Amino acid sequence: MAGVDTPTTGPLPHRVSVVVPVYQGRSTLSSLVAELEPLTRVGTTPGGRPYVVEEVVLVDDCGPDGSDTVVRALAVEHEWVRPVWLSRNFGQHAATLAGISASGGEWVVTMDEDGQHDPAYVALLVDTAMDEQADVVYARPSNEPPHGAARNLASRSAKWLVARLARGARASDFNSYRLVLGEVARSVAAYAGPGIYLDVAISWVARRVTTAPVPMRDEGGRPSGYDVRRLVSHFWRLVLSSGTTPLRWVSFSGAAAIVLAPVIAVALLVGRTAKWWDAPGWTSTMVLLMAATGAILFALGVIAEYVGMAVNMAMGKPLYLPVRDRRDGPLGRDDA
Repeated sequence: MAGVDTPTTGPLPHRVSVVVPVYQGRSTLSSLVAELEPLTRVGTTPGGRPYVVEEVVLVDDCGPDGSDTVVRALAVEHEWVRPVWLSRNFGQHAATLAGISASGGEWVVTMDEDGQHDPAYVALLVDTAMDEQADVVYARPSNEPPHGAARNLASRSAKWLVARLARGARASDFNSYRLVLGEVARSVAAYAGPGIYLDVAISWVARRVTTAPVPMRDEGGRPSGYDVRRLVSHFWRLVLSSGTTPLRWVSFSGAAAIVLAPVIAVALLVGRTAKWWDAPGWTSTMVLLMAATGAILFALGVIAEYVGMAVNMAMGKPLYLPVRDRRDGPLGRDDA
């Protein structure tokens, strides 16, 4: 790519695309791009692997602070800055997916605009992916995230809940500073449905997911773009994207009611015969109530299974994802 220094001899560098969703980046975006600029020249990771950031994709999500002016100026100043313009504000995850779909690197790194994520650790993420042969590497904060105690507690609680709802998704690892194998990231961007939580979609197809310790910085001295309403919406999207486990609970309760109804009916009849109580009509009423409740819950369980299938299709969950031989991609470069 023009503007990026790539060698003509020696081992091929790992080509990285950096995707940044932009909403309130007027005061922080220029500093972030300045930190990324040295990475556009081929460097070496701590593990001795050559790598280069070949493009920085800035996705303008129609924020309120005039960030679009900064994006235009940076695109003019640097050939390796690629702007992506959205028609209106769609939110962080949609903007990130739009940037991923426009990227072309072997690896895709996503990071926030506010300066909290240090670009110097991109090399560590690449090394971790290669050492552990992972498709996805999340930055694991090695310090307490600078959001305040209440927000940090709420974040941990939400991830704990989702980890128990979403099978195969380690929600405690989720972080917007992440490295994803390019073909996996772009496949997710292609099939993910509206409203899907990006990390849940990634967990559907990623073969191996791991983390790397990375210190988090302050948010550039600007207020967070997430108010209470946005945080609640963010959490609810995470819950709804976490799968059909709650619907399965309805199915299990219906099946349990069907199994228990005859047992309880027999117990009630035995009690009536043994004159443990003497309330005319109570036993027959309870037997009919148990039978009706079991039938209703069973019917709801059947409906829930159909709803679950529709939900999976609406979210874009793929039946399978074909990829190339791992040895032919960047994960096999150490063996070349």
